[in-house]
Amino acid sequence: MNLKALLKNNHAHMALIIGNGINRYNSDAGLSSWDAMLLELWERHTHDEPKDIPLGISLTEFYDALDLSSNAVSKNLQKEFCCFLDGWQAKEHHLRLMHWAQQYAVPVLTTNFDETLSDCAGLQLHHTDGVRFTDFYPWSSYFAAQAINDPAQEFAIWHINGIKRYSRSIRLGLSHYMGSVERARALIHKGGDKRLYSEKHQGQWNGCNTWLQCIFNNDLVFVGLGLDTSEIFLRWLLIERAKYFKTYPTRRRAAYYLHAGRDLSQGQVIFLKSVGCDIVKLPSYDQLYGDAWLV
Repeated sequence: MNLKALLKNNHAHMALIIGNGINRYNSDAGLSSWDAMLLELWERHTHDEPKDIPLGISLTEFYDALDLSSNAVSKNLQKEFCCFLDGWQAKEHHLRLMHWAQQYAVPVLTTNFDETLSDCAGLQLHHTDGVRFTDFYPWSSYFAAQAINDPAQEFAIWHINGIKRYSRSIRLGLSHYMGSVERARALIHKGGDKRLYSEKHQGQWNGCNTWLQCIFNNDLVFVGLGLDTSEIFLRWLLIERAKYFKTYPTRRRAAYYLHAGRDLSQGQVIFLKSVGCDIVKLPSYDQLYGDAWLV
């Protein structure tokens, strides 16, 4: 599938979901992966020096193991992790993707904690519900040039797993993700006529003013996101999304998983296809982040 054609033909109902791949592409030598950052924290707090995340433990479980193993009397691992993000700056491809999204009014959801995307677009932080704002789950907070009315129809940048400026919001461990699942499940399945599955008030459900609105109402395009087994929360949401569309087939939206480099594992392919994602393999990372995004 041609990426430029995909973007041109589907932007009207699209939302981008961007992972850390956008930061790792053409990055400076000092820009680390999540794995490397967690390994550095492990060494700092346990005085052990593993070379990589061992087999038999997921990245999220490794964080919880770190939290349990640390003997520090006073620690804030989420805040320490955020310190690794200081100084990250946008590259040309960050600007290119954000300019494209702005031009076509496409919402952007990111699993990243850094504010590189919003900084390069000169955006300000807004809250759809300032009265009930919590820095623990800022799901109604977004970066935009001005306040928006509909998360699914307007350009804004939403952070799925937390924002650097609110260290308590950072989701790193399995326990963190389980908390997110519990919160999302309540929005989706509880609340009578205000739940997602209600036949009434479809556009005014409990999560309509959060980034969850995009998950269930937009065509999703995944960029620079591994979506491996460590992405427990987002993978669970895609399962919920597929179940929702199975219940309401007329509300079904498409999804596209863009990737380059090595082939996906058999398990990854099975999962993506089962939740309705078309897999789009690009010949190179240069094409993934390149001219297809030029307006």
